[in-house]
Amino acid sequence: MALLVLLLSAAGCNSVADPRTATLRTGFDTLDGSMTVWPARGELAGDAATTNAVTAAVRDWRSPIDDRVYLPSSGILWSGRVDGVPLALVAAEVPGESASWLLQLSGEPGSSGYAVGRAVEYTDPGYLVYADLLPVQLGDARHYLTSARVQRLTGPDGADVPLRDGLTGAVPVESCRAATLTVTLRETESLPQGRKADRLLDFGTGISDPAYPLVGDASGAGAKALSGLDTCALAAGDGAFGAIARRVGGRSAPQAVAASWPMEEIRHLPLGTVTLDGVAAGRFEQLYWETATGTVTALVYRPADDTAAVVSTPDRAAPLQLYEITLGGRKLVALAWQPEEEKQASVSTPTETERLLERDGLLVVPAPTGKDKTYGLATEDTTHYRSVGDNKN
Repeated sequence: MALLVLLLSAAGCNSVADPRTATLRTGFDTLDGSMTVWPARGELAGDAATTNAVTAAVRDWRSPIDDRVYLPSSGILWSGRVDGVPLALVAAEVPGESASWLLQLSGEPGSSGYAVGRAVEYTDPGYLVYADLLPVQLGDARHYLTSARVQRLTGPDGADVPLRDGLTGAVPVESCRAATLTVTLRETESLPQGRKADRLLDFGTGISDPAYPLVGDASGAGAKALSGLDTCALAAGDGAFGAIARRVGGRSAPQAVAASWPMEEIRHLPLGTVTLDGVAAGRFEQLYWETATGTVTALVYRPADDTAAVVSTPDRAAPLQLYEITLGGRKLVALAWQPEEEKQASVSTPTETERLLERDGLLVVPAPTGKDKTYGLATEDTTHYRSVGDNKN
């Protein structure tokens, strides 16, 4: 995402308004030079009754961990009708977890009431309005809201996406496959030469709230890494992107966005071909991505016949990575490390452990049952230990 020159109005910076009585602003007080980055748009943006109804609905909404929106520093980015149905999009600040949300509200035609129908938490620690493209889900179709800095948007099919008052029509994005979008940004004070190709990945329309489905992919490495992978499976509670639960106040909060949810820099590292008894020919690779709390990785097995890939449990980046993966109906443990970084390293395993596959930087063994088993990576300076097993006590 391009960096903004962010200027807040005095009212926005020093507001002491009571959030219980405040009315949401329309648009947002963000400037890039003289350009208003998020002006109020949509045919109902100036309608006071609509603003009041949207404000009331946002005031009543709570995040998955029961935090509320701080109205004085939030704003309605778009308010209008799509196919006759009232729609409002709100950039909402939720101070409890320093979170920024995109709330999507709809109303019944002819009714004055609105309700929050969808809510996604912006994964990047920065505020939502620093982005230039925001996802909007209407039925089964993906749309996008663009900032005023967006000059052109190219969809996954390579065709230009028409923009009307900042909101696109339906864009051809699959349910559970990553799709590349390319944004062209116009010249502004923060971007004197503009930006011709700001690439992003959309994880697909099947990604469930509150996970934010867009991630930056400036180099294109993310598109290559996720090629052929089922993003819905990755996003599931037992999938690589969704399996590490977020902790709030020292407690696990599985209803919130997972701590393993990608923020940026998805990439992969080939580990070579697979030659295991009972497993079809294929190859291993490590999948890496940045989250709000650091690097997370997983192991991917891609069959040579292009059938469905298998992805392991995720693991936070460490000198010795440990992954659990099932291949050919057999539960396995894979240990991985960077041999060029850990010179003269050796891996120790429990007595009588069968080493199914062993090469520089990778060891695959049968998954232990019962009592936890411990594995170690001995280097010149220290030994790194990892444990895994069925023992949950």
